[in-house]
Parts: sequence; C-alpha cells; structure tokens
Amino acid sequence: MSLVLRSSRIASIRSIGLLATRPATRLFHESPNKLNVTLGTSSLATRSPVSPATPPSRTSTPPASTEYLRSFKLSELLSYFIIGLATLNKPILNLCIKVFPYVPMAVIKAVVYKIYCGGETIEEVKQTGARLSTRGINNMMISLTIEACNGNDNIDPDYIVSETARSVNEILVPHTLKTIAESGKDINSIPPGYVALKPTGFSKDAVNVLKYYNSDPKYAAQFEDLVEKASLVCQNIYDANVKYAKQYPERTAPFVVGVIDAEKYELQEGVYELQRRLYAKFNPLDMPTSIVGTLQMYLSGSSDLLGLEEKLARENNYRLGLKLVRGAYIHSEQARSLIIHKDKDATDKNYNQGISYCIESILANKNNESTIGHLVVASHNAESLTLATHKLTSDNKNKNNVVLGQLLGMADSITHDLIKTNKVDNIIKYVAWGPPLETKEYLLRRLEENGDAVKSDNGFPLAKAAATLLFKRLFRLA
Repeated sequence: MSLVLRSSRIASIRSIGLLATRPATRLFHESPNKLNVTLGTSSLATRSPVSPATPPSRTSTPPASTEYLRSFKLSELLSYFIIGLATLNKPILNLCIKVFPYVPMAVIKAVVYKIYCGGETIEEVKQTGARLSTRGINNMMISLTIEACNGNDNIDPDYIVSETARSVNEILVPHTLKTIAESGKDINSIPPGYVALKPTGFSKDAVNVLKYYNSDPKYAAQFEDLVEKASLVCQNIYDANVKYAKQYPERTAPFVVGVIDAEKYELQEGVYELQRRLYAKFNPLDMPTSIVGTLQMYLSGSSDLLGLEEKLARENNYRLGLKLVRGAYIHSEQARSLIIHKDKDATDKNYNQGISYCIESILANKNNESTIGHLVVASHNAESLTLATHKLTSDNKNKNNVVLGQLLGMADSITHDLIKTNKVDNIIKYVAWGPPLETKEYLLRRLEENGDAVKSDNGFPLAKAAATLLFKRLFRLA
C-alpha cells in the first residue's frame, strides 16, 4: 500500500473547508451524557454504551496535595517556594509577568529554570528524564523551543531538523528502551517517548508560509519545503517504530511519536494541512501510530473538525493520532468571541466529550485496527484526567494507546495523585529544552497562558508546604 496520498486525494483534502460549515459531522454538544452520535461515516450507536462524558458536578474541590514535594531536593523546594510567592494572588502574578522579561537569565536558571525546562543540551534533557523516572513518570514529550512565530527571524530550520532528529535517537529511543528493560512493568504499560514539532520552527517567515500556503505560489513552494523538513524527522520516528516493533512484537503502542504542535488560529489551516500530509505518509493502516496532530478544543468548531479528520483518515486509508488540548493561545487569539466557546463550562464539556469519543474509538477495536489510533490527553484538569483514567480500567491492550500529559512543573499534585493513588503508568511530562533565550520566552508564555492554572495550583499552599519542608530538611527533622 502506498503511504503517500495520490494527488487527487490531496486536492480533495485541500478543497474541504477548515471547519466544515455544512451540517456538522460531529455534534458533541447535543447531549452531555451520551456519545452515540455520528462521526464521519461511522456511528457509536453500534458500540457498547459510552459512560457519561462529563464527570460528576463539582461541589467542593479539596485543596491540592503537596505530598509530591517530598521527592524534591533542597534547591527544587526553594524554587517551588518562590513560585508559590509569585502566585499568591492575581496582582502579584501580573507583576511577575511584567517584570519577567527584564530578569537576568542567570537568576531565572538559579531559581525556576529546572522546574519548567529540561535543560539547554541533550545531556541535560537525559538527566531530566532520569529524574522524572524516580517520580514514576515513565516518559516525556520533549520540545526544542526554537520557533519563528513572534518575530524571531534568526532561526536555522536545518539546525532544528538536525537537533530534533538527534533528540529522537539520543534521548527518546534510549530512554524508552531503558524504561522498558528496567521498570519491571509490562511492556505495554510504558508510554512512548514524544517529540513535539513546532511548525513555526521548520521555516523562515513561517507565519506567511502557514497562512498563504494554498494561495500564493511563493509560499506554496516554501510550504512544500516545510513539509519535507518535518518529514525528515518523522521518517526517523517511523523507522524506529518499525525496527523496535520487530524486536518487541507484543507491544501495541509505538515506541516514539512525533507530535505536531498547534499554533495560533490564523495559522492553523496550514498546520492541519501539514498534519494530514504526515498522517498519510507515516500512519499506515494496521501499524502503531507514529504521528499525532493537535486539536484545540476551546475552538467552537473543534468537534466538527474532529469528525472531519476521522472522515479524511478513513477515506484516505491512514490512521489518525490526536493530542487534545483545551487551547494554549486563548489570551492571544484575535476575535476570540468568534472562534472559541462562550464560557469555560462549554469548553470543558467539549473537551471531556472529545476525549471520551477518542478513547471509546480506540478501545472498540482489536490491536491496531481503529481509525483513531493514538490519543494524548493533554490536560491539567483533574476531572478530565480522572474521566480518562476511569475509561481505561479494562484489560483491553489498546488502552496503552491513550496517554495522559501535563507540562513539566505544572499540575504536579495531580500527576502525583494519578501515579500513587490511581496507579497510573501512562503518564508523561512535556519537557521544553533549548537555548536560554528561547526557553526564557517559553517560560514567559507559560505564565501568560497558564497564569490562572498556576495560581489555583500553587499560591499560598505551595509556598507554605515548600517552606515547611525546607525548614525540616535544614534542621534534619524530615
């Protein structure tokens, strides 16, 4: 079977509107408690009943546990104490965001860098992976944080391709194989290693390339080059999966996965086209899924888009890999009221129904036969993560194609609870790494885009808990 779409098929994909304005192929919002709705050309009505997509209503939320802090060193506890002080309340958080660009990198590295970033070099990222393993986090999604979305014209796409491919070979594959060999766990309980590919890092003038790839010949040619560069990394991933699938035939999940990161809404049509090209080349039928694309579920058209993506995958004979996020650009989107859900409850409902549908789709088939082949539940929301966990309690081997992920340094209390209380193995952390200036900009975006989550997760309870443990450690009381 050819892994590349015929030109007529590619043309048909391009001709389909981004959000499918005709009657929705997938209407998540009609029923909060069931998912027997039509998606593409299949219906879940023929499957076993789907449990409610929305968890029980929130009555009272217990304070986040700080038990996870006990596994950290003194220097890390000091960092968490400072983070707690910085997130005491909204005014303090906003002040920190304003002054952050002027803080010397040396101070940032000494205070909070290791909490949120994996390091500057491949060797440092390896050490981060080892530290995560001691906390029961069996793998990670690494991201070289160099991109050209916000005026950074000094990028070298060839360097990014080379370093990203190198990170697959020197970080993810060895780490995954070592964890499989040393964990003592079933081979299918170890999640894959993931590498995040930023489309804006694979081309100069990436904004225009992604916006005008299908309307301007100049940018169309540059887009083809972007696809080729991404394909070089993805070929590396695909080859690794083929190689190690022969060595470990009992494994149903891939060993390493390429994840296409989302960009701002105005660039997403180009990103979706890139994802589809890579799906078609590297996600053949009846094999583990090597490429995962991102859907931002805070977008009001995301449910229809999910239906469209599954329909295209079925029609063009490839498998679909998905990372579902609520949405990383909510504070910076233009015309937000026109493209996102009306409120957080609507977004939460859409997200929970989205992950429910994908999980049910994966579990409904044996081995690697489902159209939706792999899912990353990328969330800091305890209810969504609990919902996903409850749906994965069966002995179905395909459940190993569902992985839960959070950003390094965020939602650590939730991560700890999933591992220690719920005995979850399929959990990863998103680990940004790269040059100091780039990682500093990443840290700033995390404050800007996830400020509310940081504050609710941390603040005074975190500062108090970190200070208490620091005191006990210093005076040898703990």
